[in-house]
Amino acid sequence: MRVGQAEDLMTQTAILWPMCGLATLTFIVLLLIPYHRFRAAFAGKVKAEDFRFGESSRVPGDVSIPNRNYMNLLEIPLLFYVAGLAVYATGLADPSMVRLAWIYVALRAAHSLVHLTYNNVLHRLTLFAASNVVLGVLWIRWMWALSLR
Repeated sequence: MRVGQAEDLMTQTAILWPMCGLATLTFIVLLLIPYHRFRAAFAGKVKAEDFRFGESSRVPGDVSIPNRNYMNLLEIPLLFYVAGLAVYATGLADPSMVRLAWIYVALRAAHSLVHLTYNNVLHRLTLFAASNVVLGVLWIRWMWALSLR
């Protein structure tokens, strides 16, 4: 393998690392769900029946927010994983796409941090919207590269 080919391969696999980063964030948030639920149960704030059909209205916000954030990390980020895999599978990763992917992950991490801490709706919305714009640009960038093939 010549040097240029090795660099191309490194760029191609680099697109996978932001996906690993977002998956790690998703697993961390997933771990917060039972932590908050058990803590609330031991404090007598919730009962098992409150989770029988999802979350009842008796579940306090601080207990339901990690679950809602987890669901957020499984919704539109699906398009991020698909884009990352498409970029990788077509061999069209370039440094700009890798940067966009990391920016997306950073914005989603910031969104989760806001959601799970002080939960300012305007800040959350701004981060959510910005991440979606970046994701859209990533898709457009990939489609453009694909069309030039």
